[in-house]
Amino acid sequence: MRINDQISIEEWELSEQFTRASGPGGQNVNKVSTAVELRFEAERSPHLPDAVKRRLKRVAGRRWTQEGAVVIFVQDTRSQARNREIARERLVALIQKATEKPKRRVPTRPTRASIRRRIDAKKARGEVKKMRGKVED
Repeated sequence: MRINDQISIEEWELSEQFTRASGPGGQNVNKVSTAVELRFEAERSPHLPDAVKRRLKRVAGRRWTQEGAVVIFVQDTRSQARNREIARERLVALIQKATEKPKRRVPTRPTRASIRRRIDAKKARGEVKKMRGKVED
């Protein structure tokens, strides 16, 4: 399975398990195992660079297991084959998102004029609050 020009995943790294799905489908839903659980052992994958693995862990969120695997569960359609395709597409999209290097933030400082405006506004607000209260004779 190709992710991009540098990364491709072998079939032996993926494992699929089929279960009965919930939702619409009539009696078919009670008889046929159409839902798919796709498991990709990302932590042990020799094809993913370490930086991509770290970002994938953050991107995957709760789909990342303690063993270091990405688990994707799909029960969108009544077709087992289509659910399988959707799960693989979602895995590819997840890994592609993890391959994008985040932009480095360039810290900026406020201008002297903006600091002055902020302080002037704070002083004006303080004056308004100071004028509240009892009026003395």
